[in-house]
Amino acid sequence: MNTMKPYPRLMLWVMAATIYSCAPKPYATTNKVYRQQAKQYAGMLKVQPAPVPADGAPTVVNWIGTTNFNMRKPNYVIIHHTAQGSCDSTFRTFTLPRTQVSAHYVICGDGTINHMLNDYLRAWHAGLSKWGNVTDMNSCSIGIELDNNGLVPFQPQQINSLLVLLDSLKHRYNIPAANFIGHGDIAPSRKVDPSAYFPWQQLAEKGFGLWYGDTAKIILPVDFNSKRALRIVGYDTRDTTAAIKAFKRHFIPADSTTGTELNEGEKKILFSLMEQSE
Repeated sequence: MNTMKPYPRLMLWVMAATIYSCAPKPYATTNKVYRQQAKQYAGMLKVQPAPVPADGAPTVVNWIGTTNFNMRKPNYVIIHHTAQGSCDSTFRTFTLPRTQVSAHYVICGDGTINHMLNDYLRAWHAGLSKWGNVTDMNSCSIGIELDNNGLVPFQPQQINSLLVLLDSLKHRYNIPAANFIGHGDIAPSRKVDPSAYFPWQQLAEKGFGLWYGDTAKIILPVDFNSKRALRIVGYDTRDTTAAIKAFKRHFIPADSTTGTELNEGEKKILFSLMEQSE
């Protein structure tokens, strides 16, 4: 029989709650800064733009606010690996102003999904990059970092969490399958993430990214040009060697460390992807 009176038990609960609320929260300071910055940007959105004068045109007297608008939405997802030793190291990097780098999501090795920035806000994850005609990938994409040093395979639970997150983002923002790409794809001269260990085929089978089928029956056109095909897929071909390496790392990882030329079989893969991209 429990002889403990209700009041002592209530006091224990109150004490426990008090201790928890007073416990140090490692990112309380940066969370406060986040709220302050978000409030600042919200204030900027409320400001009525000043009229733009033009020679020979009457001066606009009134601000006429349209009622037909919404938030800009992301249209790409860029996948990275952190190249750091742990999720905690990445959190520190992404909350130090001097690093000037961030992402919307960080997925730890145990599959935990950490949301670090509102999807509608512009994270600093892509850097100097290009995909097709888009030269400011930060402004139109969501950045996802996977806790991995780039030298080992990704954890199954981590990829499972990534698939769940990608499914949510794809349906929420109507992101095309072809627009799920890697950091190394959009910055081939600078980046290699998410490394040749990343399971792009597994993602493509779920509708996140392009892939190819049986290419044995493909007959390449006589005038097939690999550089042009890479450009049609989306790669920045100003450095053709880097573009070929990035292409291999994504679509032919087993051959990604050897050679900078494409054999006939690899050209057929590229041709198949080019046809899907046109």
